[in-house]
Amino acid sequence: MLMNGFDLGVIPLLMLAMRVLAVVAFVFALVAREDAYRAAEKQSKTFWLVLLGVTVAVGFVPGMMFLQIAGLVATIVFFVDVRPALKQVSGGGGGRRGGGSSSDGPYGPYNGGR
Repeated sequence: MLMNGFDLGVIPLLMLAMRVLAVVAFVFALVAREDAYRAAEKQSKTFWLVLLGVTVAVGFVPGMMFLQIAGLVATIVFFVDVRPALKQVSGGGGGRRGGGSSSDGPYGPYNGGR
């Protein structure tokens, strides 16, 4: 009875999470610039689009667990290695939004009371 609930509840949720993660990684790979991949010294944009696209496609085919696990590994590698490198090269890795200077306060630049 416990295995029946596991097979009907937990495993489909995990598979759905893997599919969603692969789709999100594919979209991130799609919107990144081609030259950012070269500047970050990562594989080409085409390589990642093909790899993540196959991962998304395999995610919808039942019974291909080995390929789904391999695709999950590729997706994780993209998120923990490639995407941060692309963000850093593209200027998005500073941690501050809006590109303000270090002397900016929450309501604009701080001028020292002048």
